[in-house]
Amino acid sequence: MADHTPPAGRRWGMTIPFDGVPLHRQREWYVELADLGYTDVWSSEAMGADAFTPLALAAAWAPSLRLGTAIVPAYTRGPALLAQSVASLADAAPGRFAFGIGTSSDVIVERWNGIDFEDPYRQVRDTVRFLRDAMTGQKVTGTFGRSEVKGFRLGIVPADPPPILIAALREGMLRLAGREGDGAIVNWLSADDVSTVAPIVQAAATEAGSGSKEVVARIFVAPTTDRDLVMKMGRYAIAAYLTVPVYAAFHEWMGRGEELADMWRLWKEGDRPGALAAIPETLVDELIVWGSPEECREHIGRYVANGVTTPAIAILPFGLDQRQAVRDLAPVG
Repeated sequence: MADHTPPAGRRWGMTIPFDGVPLHRQREWYVELADLGYTDVWSSEAMGADAFTPLALAAAWAPSLRLGTAIVPAYTRGPALLAQSVASLADAAPGRFAFGIGTSSDVIVERWNGIDFEDPYRQVRDTVRFLRDAMTGQKVTGTFGRSEVKGFRLGIVPADPPPILIAALREGMLRLAGREGDGAIVNWLSADDVSTVAPIVQAAATEAGSGSKEVVARIFVAPTTDRDLVMKMGRYAIAAYLTVPVYAAFHEWMGRGEELADMWRLWKEGDRPGALAAIPETLVDELIVWGSPEECREHIGRYVANGVTTPAIAILPFGLDQRQAVRDLAPVG
């Protein structure tokens, strides 16, 4: 029987909630995560569950798990409401909550929420600064990003303020994460890409006079040896993200402009099948972890070796048995 215990000091996270399972029926899943040796659960926020509710359930159902958001958009809640949500979860799970914040994308912010996606660096930076002030319980007044705050004071002041991690793709945000955040959250990158982005975070932390920072990576995983399935479904997943401007800019910065040029062009022209076919198989292999459970763990291990401190596994909905995938991908000590 496998020893489902990560090596000392290593974190091993899973993305929640699970697709297609009502939230109220996920208790056994969360409990099993802890029993299998997972250390963290990380939520996101796009068009499914909000980021906080699944973590609140996990806080009560599986009290050994660390909780994290990866991520909450900096635009879609006003400063006071955001501070209340962060403080409430930090108070519900003292010492076990890490708050991840980022720009999100123009699709989520502008198209779905009707908010101008302007000056994203400033919006994230100022929201982080506001939250730092608010978590102390002091009265806060000032202009933070697109919001002017006048005399806000938190009614719940967490005894253990949560670390704040910043979602980062390119150098400016990576440096902000190292300088003013407690770490970075990275997404849709290869294990080799980590060797480029993680040192930027740590160098900025050193320049700011602080110690090493956490680097959380959402890693997309399909534990299957069906290559045709991975190539077909993986191209859909990649296109859904890499055609969004913030991710397109990141991969162009990573040197994939020529590799992805045909996909971007065909997508813009409305030729979806052509765009999917233009995604190279090698890119699917780089950005999606797949294969046997052992091969998947080895691939995730390359992210860790290159600078990720906290892998947050996201099981891709490729028609696989999610519950079995959770078990297959559990850490082995």
